[in-house]
Amino acid sequence: MSNFREFDRQAVFLLPPSVDEWLPQRHLARFVVEVIDGLDLTSMEKSYRGSGSASYHPSMLLGLLIYGYATGVFSGRKLERASHDSVAFRFIAAHSHPNHDTIANFRRRFLPEIEALFVQVLILPREIGMLKLGTVALDGTKVHANASRHSALSWDHANKLEEQLKAEVAELIALAEAADQADVPDGMSVPQELARREDRLARLAAAKAAIAARAAERLAREQAEHAARMQAREEKEKATGRKPGGKPPAPPQPGPLPDNQINLTDADSRIMPVAGGGFEQAYNAQAAVAAGSMLVVSHDVVQAANDKNQIVPMLNRLAKLPDALGVPDTLLADSGYFSAANVEACAAANIQPMIAAAREYHHPSWQQRFAQAPPAPDQPTPLDAMHHRLATPEGKKLYGLRKQTPEPVFGIIKSVMGFRQFSMRGLQQAKGEWSLVTMAWNLKRMFTLAHA
Repeated sequence: MSNFREFDRQAVFLLPPSVDEWLPQRHLARFVVEVIDGLDLTSMEKSYRGSGSASYHPSMLLGLLIYGYATGVFSGRKLERASHDSVAFRFIAAHSHPNHDTIANFRRRFLPEIEALFVQVLILPREIGMLKLGTVALDGTKVHANASRHSALSWDHANKLEEQLKAEVAELIALAEAADQADVPDGMSVPQELARREDRLARLAAAKAAIAARAAERLAREQAEHAARMQAREEKEKATGRKPGGKPPAPPQPGPLPDNQINLTDADSRIMPVAGGGFEQAYNAQAAVAAGSMLVVSHDVVQAANDKNQIVPMLNRLAKLPDALGVPDTLLADSGYFSAANVEACAAANIQPMIAAAREYHHPSWQQRFAQAPPAPDQPTPLDAMHHRLATPEGKKLYGLRKQTPEPVFGIIKSVMGFRQFSMRGLQQAKGEWSLVTMAWNLKRMFTLAHA
C-alpha cells in the first residue's frame, strides 16, 4: 500500500476558482494594488481617447510594472509571461494578459506621469508616521546603460573611418563609371555598396557633430574653471606680495580631443568607472534616502561620473517636495560630494551639511576614535562649523548613519531586486525608469516596515 498523497492534474472545480483565495493575505502584490488604488491617475486616464477597442486600465498596468520591478521582472515579455505563470501577477492583472507591446508602450508613454506619482506614494508613509524627513543621506551608484562600451566611437577613430569610407566611395564610383565592369565580383551591386557607405558616412557625420558639441560644452566649462583658478592665483599674489610657485594652470584645449567618445547605441550614456574596477557604459543614479525608514525621498540620473556637482541639484529637488512631507534638516554625503561651495549651498538652504572632506579609513585607531573634540571656532564659516561637527562624538555618530542608509538601498536594488541595467535608452528615459525603480523599492520597504 503506497503512502503518497493523491493528485489529479485533470481535476475540475465545482465553482470557478478565485485567484484572490490563492494569494496570501499578507502579500506584496496586495499591498501594491492597495497603494495604486489610492493614487490619482486622472492624467493617465484622460490621455486615452475612448475610441477603438477597450484599453487596459492604467492602474492595472502600473501595478504590473511596479510589482515587476520590485521582484526583478523588468522586460515586457517576462511580465506578459508572468501574467500567465505567477499567482501574484495574475492577481494584479485580474486574469487578463496584456501583451509585451502594450506593457512596453505604457511604460514608455507614461514615464513623466510615473515620475510624478513618486511623490504621491511618499505621502502614505508620512501620514502613518513611517517617514520622517529629518536626516537625509545622499549617494550615487553606477547603473549600466542599455549599451555596450564596445559600441563607443572616439573622435580619432571616427576620422580614420571617415577617410577609409571616402576612399572606398571613390573606388566604387570609379568602378561604376568604367566602361568594362568585368572586375566587379559576382553578386556585388555597386549602387548598393555605394548607398551602404554613404549611409555610414552620414551616421559618422552625426556622431562627429555630437562629439564636437560635447567638446564645446567642455571648453566652456573648463574656461570658467581656468578663469577662476587664475583669479585665485592673482588674489594670492596680491595678498602675499609674492608670485605663487609652480606653473600657472594651462588653458583648456579647444575642439574635440582624440579620445572623446560617443556611444552609437545610447548616445546619452557615458563611459564610467564601476565598482570592482574597470569601465562600463553607464549612468550615475542618485538617491536621497531618509535615515531610519530607508525610503528614497528624491532621485535623479546624471551623466557625470563625479558626484561633486550633484549637491545643488538635489537640494533643489528636495526643496520642491510638498510641505506635507516635512523639511530635511541634515544632509549626509561622502567625500565625493565635498567642496566648500556645496557646504555653503547646504547652509543657504537651512540644511546642516555633514560631508566628509576626505576619504576615511575603514579601521581607525582607538586614539582617533576616542580623541577629544577640538574647541568650537569663533565666528566660524559654514565650512569651519561642519569640520567641527564632524570631529565631535555626536557628529561622528550622526555621520555613521551614511553608510547604513543609502548603501543598503543600492545593494538591495541591485542584488535582490536584480536591477543592474537600464532597459530604456536615453537620459530622460533613464530618469523615468530610475523613478520607477525607486518607487518599487519604496513600496517594498513600506510593506516590510508595515509587517515587521
